[in-house]
Amino acid sequence: MTNKTHTLFLKTLPFFYGILILLIVCGGSLFQGCHRGYGDDVKLEFSTDTLMFDTVFTTITSVTRNFTVKNPGKQPVKLRICLAGAQQSYYSINVNGQSGVEFDEVEIPGRDSIFVFVKVNINPTDHNTPYLVTDSVLFYNTNRRQAVQLVAFGQDAHFIVADHGGSMPYKIVAHEHEEVHWTNDKPWVIYGWAAVDSLGKLIIDPGTRVYIHGGGIWVYRYGNIHINGTVDQPVIIRGDHLESFFDADYAQWDRILINEGTQDNLIENAIISHAAIGLETDILQEFLGNKTIVNNTIIRDNKLYGVLCHAANLEMNNCQVSNNGTYSIAMHVGDYKLNHVTVANFTTSARKTPAVLLSNYYDVTQINAAGEYETVYMMGDANLECNNSIIYGNRSDDGDEFAISRANGAEVDFTFHNCILKKENLGSMFISCFNLPPKFVSDYSQNYNLQEDSPAIDNGMSGLGITTDLLGRTRNGIPDIGAYEYYPEPDTRGFRWLGRR
Repeated sequence: MTNKTHTLFLKTLPFFYGILILLIVCGGSLFQGCHRGYGDDVKLEFSTDTLMFDTVFTTITSVTRNFTVKNPGKQPVKLRICLAGAQQSYYSINVNGQSGVEFDEVEIPGRDSIFVFVKVNINPTDHNTPYLVTDSVLFYNTNRRQAVQLVAFGQDAHFIVADHGGSMPYKIVAHEHEEVHWTNDKPWVIYGWAAVDSLGKLIIDPGTRVYIHGGGIWVYRYGNIHINGTVDQPVIIRGDHLESFFDADYAQWDRILINEGTQDNLIENAIISHAAIGLETDILQEFLGNKTIVNNTIIRDNKLYGVLCHAANLEMNNCQVSNNGTYSIAMHVGDYKLNHVTVANFTTSARKTPAVLLSNYYDVTQINAAGEYETVYMMGDANLECNNSIIYGNRSDDGDEFAISRANGAEVDFTFHNCILKKENLGSMFISCFNLPPKFVSDYSQNYNLQEDSPAIDNGMSGLGITTDLLGRTRNGIPDIGAYEYYPEPDTRGFRWLGRR
C-alpha cells in the first residue's frame, strides 16, 4: 500500500443515506384490478403502516391480523379498498363482514373508523413460497391513494426485521463489544438494514445464504465484518426475490455499507448481486486507517455500482466485478490495490460511464446553517496499484473503460502492471499492458474464464503471492491475467452464482 495519507479538506461527513426508499412492494402492473375510488379527499389514519405476521411458519397455516382505518373528517367518505396483488396474492381481506380482495364504495362515517381483517395463507414446504411474503392493502378516494404494507414470513429462516424507525430502518445484529456468528443452518432474511454497531463484529460462516428485502448490511463506524466463504461453500448475498422472473431486477436491495474503523474488514468467497450498489465503503467523519479486503468474490448485476468507495482503503484479489449499470468500480479518494481482478461490463443499457473510475474528489449533499441543501466537495489524494487485471466492456460510446477524474488541490497517483484494458493511449504508468479483447468464454453469460487463444494467458507478473485463482485452481509459474487461470477443461463452479437457494 502507498504511504500517502488522505488529505480531507472537510473532517465530517453528514449521514446522507436518508433518501433511501426501503419498501417498493407494489409495482405498477399490480394495480390493474384496483382503480381510483370515490368520496372526499380526506387523509385516512391507520393504526399501523405495516401489518407484520411475525410467525415463522413450519406447517401450512392461515393466520389473521387486523388494523383500523379512521376517517378524521366530519363528513362520511366512500372508498375503494383492494389488495395490490389481487387474485394472485397470498392474502385475503375482510371488510364489513365480507371476504375478498377488492371492495367498492366502502363508507366510513365522519370521525369514525372500521376494522380491516387480513388473512395470510402460507405453505412453508413449497419452495416457490417467498421467504418474505409481501403485499399491500390500497385505499382510494377522490384524489388520494394510501396503503398499509403486509409482510409475512414464508419459508423457515432466520429473520432480521428492522425495529428502529426513521428513513433508514435498521436492527442492530451485533452490539458494542459483541461478536455474532451467522451460521449456514438456514437462510438469513433481512427486512430493512442489519446493522453492526460500533465495536461490534459480525462473522458470516461458509455456505450462508443472506436474502435482503429493501435494505442491506450496514457496518457502522468502528464496527467490523468478516464474511468467511470458501470456494466450495461461498456466501451468497442477494435480494429476496428468488424467482427467475426477477433476475433482471438489478435493484432488489440497497447495499453492503461499511463505514470507517480501526480493524480490517474481510469479504472472502462471496457472491453479491442484484443491489443498487454491491459494496460501498464510506467515511462518516474521518479516515481511521483500516482496510477492507475482498478476496475470491463475485460482485455482479447491480443497478448502479459494483463497488463504490469514498476515502477508503481497499484491496481486491481474485475478484470478478461484472455487468453493473454504471461503474463496476468507482474509487474516490483513498488507497486502492487490485490484483488479478476481472472487471467486465457488458451491460445491455446505453452505458456511457467507464467500468473503472479513479478520482481525487467526490461530492455530497448536506444542509447548511440556513437550512438549505448544498453540494460540498470532499478532496484528497487518490492512489491505485493495479496488477494482472482485466478492465473491459462494451461502453456504448466506445470510450475508455478506465478513466481518471481529478481536481486541483490533491494528487492522483496510479500504476498498472501486466493488465489488459480497453483504453487508448496507454502511457508510461501502464507497464506491460495492452489494449486487446481478452477473449472470455462468454460475455453474454458472464463466463469470464479464458479461451485457449486469450492474450491474458501467461502474460501476468509473478511475485504477487497469489497462487490460486477465483475457483481455487493452481496458478502456474507465469500466471494468467485476470481472476481466472486458463484450464482446458471447463469448471462448472464458474457458474456457482446461479444458485438461488
